[in-house]
Amino acid sequence: MTVAKKVLMVVRILGAIMVTGAPGIAQEKPADNMQLVLEKIRADKKLLVAENLQLTEAEAKAFWPIYSRYQDELFLLRTRTAKLITDYAVAYDQMSNATAKKLLDESMTIEALGLKLRQAYLPKFRGVLPEVKVVRYYQIENKIHAALAYEIGAKIPLMKPAK
Repeated sequence: MTVAKKVLMVVRILGAIMVTGAPGIAQEKPADNMQLVLEKIRADKKLLVAENLQLTEAEAKAFWPIYSRYQDELFLLRTRTAKLITDYAVAYDQMSNATAKKLLDESMTIEALGLKLRQAYLPKFRGVLPEVKVVRYYQIENKIHAALAYEIGAKIPLMKPAK
């Protein structure tokens, strides 16, 4: 399986989880299966990263604990994004200016927190990997993020014009 196909597979699974509850999008997964789905996503993403970074044993020993903490924090942001999408879905048919403002402000906050998180972890990754591998890792994360954003954006309808 090519790297592109693996990224797309991870993105589709993440997208399905993140858009649960949005209008006309993915259907909810039973709560008892959610933990299994999340573990599968994390394992698939970790495999994708491992295959593309080709870490030495020493690099891997130092990298994976930092990666795990980063993924935990990233997951919190993605959970917040999922809530934002759900809030949008709930308000979609009767959107007010106040709700629209609140949703946009939350979206901007999530974006800013994402950048802040990437910047906070950059020195940690630089401390354990050569710069080329740090850049490669950030490229992998950026590709996954871009593909996920595209998947979500393609499935979420534009806000209805004001009447």
